[in-house]
Amino acid sequence: MTDIYAPLDDAGLQAMGALELAYVGDGVYELLVRTHLARLGAARVGQMHHAAVAYVSAPAQAAAAESLAPYMTEEERRVFHRGRNAHVHGCPAGCTVAQYHAATALEALFGYLWLSGRSERAGELFERIWEEDHAS
Repeated sequence: MTDIYAPLDDAGLQAMGALELAYVGDGVYELLVRTHLARLGAARVGQMHHAAVAYVSAPAQAAAAESLAPYMTEEERRVFHRGRNAHVHGCPAGCTVAQYHAATALEALFGYLWLSGRSERAGELFERIWEEDHAS
């Protein structure tokens, strides 16, 4: 039986499309947001959900992506650019095409890190986003 949680090797990661990485990364990023909000513990579930939605929106993810740029490794930048350049179909209401591409890139990066077994690095980058967002 295959271990579905085993990290993918470089060939497996390269074979996966940017949108597939973003699909996984969307779930990873939302889980990090929800976990962080739950650990703060100062809100009801409905309030946490409302806060989580604000963090996982395309405009919020685009801002997060911009704040991460100085902290990305060269490898992470390549994955980010792969995600940003992916051919997405449409753009949700409430965001620009540029924001949607940046959000997709951020999700691709988090998906890549998760699938490569680098969940700790995903956590580090998420903490930078959280700190940056709450610095003001």
